[in-house]
Amino acid sequence: MSSPSPLEGRGSGSGGDGSTAAPDTPPLPTLSPAGERAITLAAVTGAHGVTGEVRLKLFGDGLEAFSAHRRFNDGALSLRKLRDDGKGGAIARFAEVTDRKAAEALRGTTLTVPRSALPALAEGEYYHADLIGLAAVSDAGDPLGTVTGVENYGAGDILEIERPDGKRFMVPMRPEAVPEWDAARVVIGADFAEAS
Repeated sequence: MSSPSPLEGRGSGSGGDGSTAAPDTPPLPTLSPAGERAITLAAVTGAHGVTGEVRLKLFGDGLEAFSAHRRFNDGALSLRKLRDDGKGGAIARFAEVTDRKAAEALRGTTLTVPRSALPALAEGEYYHADLIGLAAVSDAGDPLGTVTGVENYGAGDILEIERPDGKRFMVPMRPEAVPEWDAARVVIGADFAEAS
C-alpha cells in the first residue's frame, strides 16, 4: 500500500486577520464546474520578483506532480515555466500573469486539476483525495463513520475517521489495520476500530 502523492488533506485559505493566505495543507476535494472532483496540487504563497512569477507551496511529490499538467483551475491559468525554489516549494510563471501586482493578487489561490488528469495508479496505490469522504466500516461490516482526512507524520499515512457522534480516531494505512478499500468504503480491522 502506498500513496504516490499526498494530494489532499484539510486546510484553510484564510488567515485569522481576514487576509488571504495559502493553506497549510490542501483543502478538501471540491468539484470542478464540469462536476468532476478537482484535486489541489499547490497554492500560491506570494509574488516572486517583479515580472509576474509566483511562489508555490506544493502538496504533492514535488515538481513531478506538475509534469503532465500545464493548465490549472479549469484552464484559467496556463503554466509557462516552473522551477524548484530550493526550499521544498517552487517558482512558477503563468501566461496570464505579467507583473508583480497580478502575481500578488493570486496569493492564496490553489492550483487544481481534474481527478481524471492524474496518472493511473498501480495495485495497492491510492490518492489521498480518493479516500477522503469514503465510508469506514469494521471488518465485521459495522459502520464506523467517514474518512475525513489522511495525514502523514513521516512513518506512513494515517486515516482520520469521524464517527456519526463527531468523535474522531486515527488508523494507520497498513494491511493489518485497513485490509481493503475500494471506491465506496474502507474496511478497518477490529483491533484498530476504537470503541464508541
